[in-house]
Amino acid sequence: MLAVDVRIGVTQAPRELSVEVDDAERDDLKSKVEAALSGASDVLWIVDKRGRDIAVPATKLAYVEVGSADGDRRIGFGG
Repeated sequence: MLAVDVRIGVTQAPRELSVEVDDAERDDLKSKVEAALSGASDVLWIVDKRGRDIAVPATKLAYVEVGSADGDRRIGFGG
């Protein structure tokens, strides 16, 4: 199963959170992020590909970047 990189910016934190989730969870994750950013939920809960639960308070979310699947990664210089 392919994994998707998710990067989460947290306000007042010097580093972002990096999480890998299953590609099948992409749409569900987007719905959860939208709910957290709109105020419909107080906490963004994410289950990573290893089954760990990660929680981020919605008020601390700066940004969420949902990347591409592992097979689409490019390494090195150039396009």
